[in-house]
Amino acid sequence: MALKFPDRYESDYLIIGSGIAGLFAAIKASELGSVIILTKKTVLDCNTVRAQGGIACVTDHGDNFDSHINDTIIAGAGLCNKRVVEKIIQDAPSRINDLLDLGAKFTRRRDLQERVSNEENNEYDLGKEGGHSKRRILHSGDITGEEIMRILYDACKRNSNIKILESFQAVDLISSKKLGLNGKNQCLGAYALNNRSNSVHTFHSKFVLLATGGAGKVYLYTSNPDVACGEGIAMAYRAYAKITNMEFFQFHPTCLYNPKARAFLISEAVRGEGAILKIKDRGTYIDFMNSYHESGSLAPRDIVARAIDKELKRTGQPCVYLDVTGHSESYLHKRFPNIFDTCLEFGFNMSKDFLPVVPAAHYCCGGVQTDVNGKTCVNNLFAIGEVGCTGFHGANRLASNSLLEALVVSNNAIEESKGMLQKCVKNESGRSLYNDIPDWSSGDAVDADELVVIYHNWDEIRRFMWDYVGIYRTTKRLQRAKTRIRNIRKEIEHFYWDFTITADLVELRNLASVAEMIIDSALERECSIGLHYNIDYPDADEAMMQKEIVLQRFETAGKSSKYSARV
Repeated sequence: MALKFPDRYESDYLIIGSGIAGLFAAIKASELGSVIILTKKTVLDCNTVRAQGGIACVTDHGDNFDSHINDTIIAGAGLCNKRVVEKIIQDAPSRINDLLDLGAKFTRRRDLQERVSNEENNEYDLGKEGGHSKRRILHSGDITGEEIMRILYDACKRNSNIKILESFQAVDLISSKKLGLNGKNQCLGAYALNNRSNSVHTFHSKFVLLATGGAGKVYLYTSNPDVACGEGIAMAYRAYAKITNMEFFQFHPTCLYNPKARAFLISEAVRGEGAILKIKDRGTYIDFMNSYHESGSLAPRDIVARAIDKELKRTGQPCVYLDVTGHSESYLHKRFPNIFDTCLEFGFNMSKDFLPVVPAAHYCCGGVQTDVNGKTCVNNLFAIGEVGCTGFHGANRLASNSLLEALVVSNNAIEESKGMLQKCVKNESGRSLYNDIPDWSSGDAVDADELVVIYHNWDEIRRFMWDYVGIYRTTKRLQRAKTRIRNIRKEIEHFYWDFTITADLVELRNLASVAEMIIDSALERECSIGLHYNIDYPDADEAMMQKEIVLQRFETAGKSSKYSARV
């Protein structure tokens, strides 16, 4: 018997996305009211599950907040919002305690007996990654993301105030400005496509929290899962939220180079345990990173990724190599069980073989502009986790700071919402705005007779983004990319309005929108800083380096005459 779904849903909190930010916010919000979580596939189809390294957090042991703050700002090339950095890092221990209360298990030194004394074996085994001056990474072996998702998902399933709807793909946010209503722009809910029934449902909510993660699928090679298409950023933009820092897209330096591995990540924690990056040059393996940075293979990610890219171009080699053969097989298998076993499946024994690695698109440091509470310029709309941009990461994210930010900002967002519950869906006269929300209408749209345009455009966008808007950029390449994306977006918009929507079409529309944002931001940043490196601007004045690049939609609001809800 087929499941039946109502046309309309109501809740106090609508959370779009099911990674660490979405699930943690749901648990916190469930204490205040009803919660609906939308996830377009399953809960476990998210970036968090793939997080290997861990969560950066000061736990004493010779470490302190000032050191972590300083490391974050240095990695971010000075573009971090210092007050946000201070707040998030100082709140970290409390949020880690929340995870421990929910049942999280982090690796202790007793689990790695090879290198500890008896009196030390109950302490947490703290990892070290690029850009960190101290060991401060809490981890669960090399499957930290899986461990966190396990305990958060279990807590959500046990909570009667939380409803999880899988295979529900958000199509657009419902905002008062898009509906042509008077007063300050408010987010009232969202339209979502049920991928099982191909029907679109209306969701009313007092608060909408975007927790959709990143946009790695904009690039041809990425460590991200297929769901990471940037839909939260695209939907927020269409709802008139501000978008910022999109030129800063992080490429992880070390993804396993193997056609069958689908960019399997080799955690930065491996380099934290002494692995050295090497390039094969004239039959000899050379440690090249010391010529690029004083920290060698543990330099910040932007520096390492550019160095690898440069060495590959210089030598003509297809990959560089990661050498961690200084450790025994027993230790490596205990410390990195998942990475060790996966590499073994592809024919590499970490204790004996050099691992072939290449950079891949990994993390979007930009996103929907928010404060440290995840609050956007659209009333009742929050953006938490990778989809949001608080200013914490600046021009380059410090390793293992992402899960930390997701936890702290999610908690802050729910705290911020407490005093707003009663008045958040009313206009200036006190009248409920829910009455003004139309149901979705497809108008004159028909089923598509050819889907080749979707798959062709999808492939073309990802290829020219990799070639023209990647690790190294030039103004000419960016301009070529801008010309192509402008034409492709016109094709996609025509297709979107003329044909009945599908999951692939929704994703393609969002992917193209986010690609254009990255290109536009990169063209405006006429300098090289952090993750944005333009060969035409090797040196730039301080004003351009500090310039705030904000993208904002200014079109006149109003309903389409052809499609009453598709705006």
